[in-house]
This record gives sequence, C-alpha cells and structure tokens, in this order.
Amino acid sequence: MEIDDQGGWFDTLHSDEPEKWQDALLWLKNSVIGNNKQKQNAINHGIIPRLLQWLVDGDAPQHLRLEAAIIMGSMAKGTAENINTLVEEGCVSVLLKGLKSPDQAFVESCLRCLRTIFLHNSNCGSLIYQEPSIVEDLVEIMPRSVCTQECVANILASSCKEPEHQSKLCECGLIPKLVDLLAGKVYKVQMPVLKCLAGIVRENGENCVVALTAMHNNVPLPDMLVQLMLRDRTSEMQIVAAKVLAYLCGGGALAPQDPRIISKTLPCLIRMCSRDRTLEENVEGAETLAYLLEQDGELQRVAAVSDHIIKTLAEYLKYTDVQQINRCGKRIDINWGIEMKQAAFKAFAALGANEESIRKQVIETEHLMEYVVVGLNSGNMKVAAAAIRCLHSLSRSVQLLRTTIQDHGVWKPLMKIIQEGPEELLPVASSTLCNLLLEFSPSKECILDCGAISVLVNLAARPEPNLRLNGIWGLMNLTFQVEQKVKTKVVESIGTERLFRLLSDPDANIVMKTLGLLRNLLSNKLHIDHIMGMYGNQIMQAVVFILEGEHPIQVKEQTLCILANVADGDKAKDLIMGNEDMLKKLMNYMQYQPDVSLQIAAVACISNLIWSGEDGACARQAKLSEMGVQTLLQKLLSTTDTVLFEKVRTAVQQFS
Repeated sequence: MEIDDQGGWFDTLHSDEPEKWQDALLWLKNSVIGNNKQKQNAINHGIIPRLLQWLVDGDAPQHLRLEAAIIMGSMAKGTAENINTLVEEGCVSVLLKGLKSPDQAFVESCLRCLRTIFLHNSNCGSLIYQEPSIVEDLVEIMPRSVCTQECVANILASSCKEPEHQSKLCECGLIPKLVDLLAGKVYKVQMPVLKCLAGIVRENGENCVVALTAMHNNVPLPDMLVQLMLRDRTSEMQIVAAKVLAYLCGGGALAPQDPRIISKTLPCLIRMCSRDRTLEENVEGAETLAYLLEQDGELQRVAAVSDHIIKTLAEYLKYTDVQQINRCGKRIDINWGIEMKQAAFKAFAALGANEESIRKQVIETEHLMEYVVVGLNSGNMKVAAAAIRCLHSLSRSVQLLRTTIQDHGVWKPLMKIIQEGPEELLPVASSTLCNLLLEFSPSKECILDCGAISVLVNLAARPEPNLRLNGIWGLMNLTFQVEQKVKTKVVESIGTERLFRLLSDPDANIVMKTLGLLRNLLSNKLHIDHIMGMYGNQIMQAVVFILEGEHPIQVKEQTLCILANVADGDKAKDLIMGNEDMLKKLMNYMQYQPDVSLQIAAVACISNLIWSGEDGACARQAKLSEMGVQTLLQKLLSTTDTVLFEKVRTAVQQFS
C-alpha cells in the first residue's frame, strides 16, 4: 500500500473503535520495519503520542500495549532525527515506568527500545537517575533473560558518565552482578557488560577496589579479564577487557607491575595499535595505551621497546580524511585522520612523560614537530588538545627546549591558543607555557615580548585553582634571573594586593609558587634593594603572616629563604634588623628541632645579616650577639646534620 493511501490506518489508530486497533497496529508494525521513510511518515501523523497513550494506560488490553512497545522499538531504529523525536515526546520516562509490568514480553520490548535510544542519544543517560527506584529496578530485572541482560547492560553502560552515576550503580550492587554475567558465554551480553564495567571503574578508586575483589566461582575479575584478552577472542572483546584492566590500574587497584598489567594488558593494547587492525581499534588502542602509561615510568620504558610502537604511532600522523566501516557495520561521519592524529599525540605524550631517552626517540619521529605545530593550529579541539599534551610532555626535556622546540617556534600557536582559544584548552596550554618559560628555554624572551606577563597575571586571577597555579608558576619561571625592569613590570602588573592574597590561597601549591615568585623577585642585591624600597613593608608583613600562621614546613622554609634573600640586600637588611620580633622569630627557627630544613634556612638568613666586610656589619654583629645569636650558633655546632653544620660554621666565622 502506498503512503498516500495510508491515511485510513492512521485515522483508525486515533479513532474510538477499539476493535480495529489491533489490525491497525499490526499494519503499522509491518509498515515501519526497516523503512525510515515510513517511520517519518508515522511520526508526521502523530503516532508517537498515540503509542504513548497505550503504554501508560494500565487498563488498556495488554496485547495492544505490547504491540505499541514493539512499534516504538522499531521507530527507535530509524534516523537520529526519529530518535530525538521519541526523546522529546517523553518516551524514555514512559518506557522506564513500563519496566514495572509483570508481563516479561512487554518489559523486554520496553528494554529493547530503551537500549536503542540510549545507544544513539548521549543525553539520555541521566534520565535513569531522576527517580531512585529506576536503577534498582534495572539491576533487579537484568538477570532474568539474555534479552534483559544485554539490554540493561547497554543502558547502564550508556548511563555511567559522572562520578555520582558510578557511585549510584556501585551502591546498587551492580558490579558483582556484571561479573556473574561476564562469566557466561553469550557474546552479545559480555560486550555491553565489559563496557559497563569500564564506565563504572574509570577514574574511580573506590569502585576499582570493589571490582578487584569481585569474583565468580572464586575466579577474580582481573583473571577473567585476562582470559578475554586472549588472541582467540575478537579484537573488540580484547580491547574493552584491556580497557577495564587499564582503569583498574589507573584507579590504584592493580599495580603497574602486576603481571596482569605489564605482561598481559600492555602487550594487548600495543597489539591493537598495529596496522592489521581497523582504524577504530587503532584509535581506541592508542588512547587506552596513553591512559595506562601516563603515570608509570616502568610501563613507559617497556612500551617504548615493544613491537616498534613509536614507529607504528608515527604512521598515525600520516592519515588524512579516511572513511571506514565501524563495528556496527554502518558508515558514520568520522574523520579518521583527525582521530588517528589525536590518538598518536596522546600516546606520544604518555610515552615521553618521564624518560629523557624515550623523549629523544619520540622527537626523532619524522616531521613530528611539524605535525605538532599543525595540530596546535588545527581548528579541531581534540587534535589541538592532544598536540598540546604531546608538546607539554616533550617540553620537560632541557635539550628539546633548547633545540627542536625552539627551532619550530611552537610558542606562537601556543600563545594564540591561550589568548584566543577555547577555555577547555587553557589548563594544559598554560601548563606547557610554564615549561617554555624556564630559564634555559630560548623561547623565553620571545614569549615575554608577546605579552606573557599580562597573560600570566590574568591566569593568576582566575577562580579555577589549576589556572591560578599555572599563572603564578609561569610568573615564577619568568622572573628567574631576569632584568630588574621585567621584575618591576611583573610586580606592577599583578599588584601587591593580589600577590599577597595568593599567599593566603587555600591551595598550598599556589602559596609555594607565590613564595617562589617572591624569592625570584628578591635575588641580586640591586634588585632586592629596589623591590624592597618600593614594597618592603608589605613583603615583611607577608613574611610575618606566613611564619606566624599554621602552614606546612615547606611553606615556612620557602618564606625563611625569602627572608635570607632580603638579608642579602645592602639596604633591605635594615628592615629585618629594625624588627626585633622578626629577629626573635629567626632565633626560634634556629632551634626548631622537628625539622632541620627550617634551622638551615634561619641560619642562612642570620649569616647574610652578619656577613663581615659589608657596611654596618660590626653593628649588626654586636646587636645579634647581644641578643644571644652568637651563643646559639656555638651550640648548633654540635649538630649531626652536615648541611646545617656547614651553615653554622660559616656564620660563626663572621663573628671572628
């Protein structure tokens, strides 16, 4: 029957003639199966709200409700636009309510439709958490049949995006149930179960511990996963099993040196990167490999010498826009050239995270830096982000900062990203900028001329702790051994009020880097006197604030080092000598037994104050001797700490 002749059937479905509904539903079911044109036609005739009426009507004949659910499932297999229409019409909540039905066939039909919707609409995942009972119902239904196992596992795997989702699923006892299902031999159940396990343990230490202890017939989950990575399994199964193990390692449940990681998971992921695999497997393998390697130097060393992985990844960079059928058998709109490049950049970043020798191998990849620069300039955020990660890893190398990185002028696109690019790239881009501002980086002067001070000052004022940290860290690196005019510009740009506000930041790392900035500003006698001449009172107030407060040892040590720098100035040391409370604090820290580092820093400050041969040294020595400093130094000569002993001996010699 042609579409133009179908109006009667649709009219019947909307009519008050229940005796005709069954035939009309049967016609509709046969009409829309495998026919997207008919699906859209049905939607245009308002069939979705009518089907929903039957689904929510508990008094409607059950066979009509079942047919409505089956048709809804068929409609969900249409175009993305069809699925969006179902979601907008409220199908998901209605179908979820249908799971409470005692009719197993009806429940399975609802689940099939939900599975299809959740697999193709990423925005639906949060809907199962709107009512507390929904997740419990899904977990309870799951073991009933192969259909419920497969559908529920797919739904939950698509609904595990946030930490609170992971916690909720774990609290419902999902992990042991998934492990039991994994032990079955039904492939179409095992795959969504693996994906669900991957989602529930990713970057979640607590859930990783639960998963580690889960077992079936006394076989622990990790051992089961190792079996699923064997070469006789499908590539799809191998890679997802490896992904779960990688996440268990990343979550701290499995050590990197565990044989199931270093001898099984790592080789499996490297295998997935080879040219005989599909591009989809190449990308997933490289991305998971990057995740696994990121934090462990030993895994990086083993990977770097395994199966020519660096050369294999280098081939990824040569791909352009390639189309390939994906696992579902559908040609989807994916630019595999982009996907391959970003995966390679991530893997290179992880490989070179710690070892200089591996970075050297990576940088020797033909045209790598050219690809990185192109990636930085890419309009694609995934590629740009991955290229920055790769550059960040390589920029940890002193040799590369001085040579290859400088030769390619990577600071130009990097600064453009920081100044004009998307917010999402700021954390890793600004962190990379910090490395390019180290004193041995030739790029430092160019970046300074390109407005680095204002960029970093703005970052230091951001509400996000990681951006504040990068901003102040960059300023600390920038001010190391620079001219006085640069230091003055930094202080003027950031302002003393904001600078000292950073000293009371709740993030201890930010406090430490701010102190590091102050220490760099207060180096070189002339610079010290110049800075203290303008901001001496504020700086001394900040020092007192830190020394009198409840701060970690390393923060107080850094503060005492700043005070030692102040004491090295010709005029600035008068600010300390004129403050008897400060001198008494120094004496107290000279005697601070719990941590010798504070004693060393305090003695260094005293030594600078009394250094013989400098103007006014005799008067300062006399005052401090009268306060008991000389006697205290004599007592400290009995220390067993060699560093402290040398500092004390040097100070004692000044009095003679």
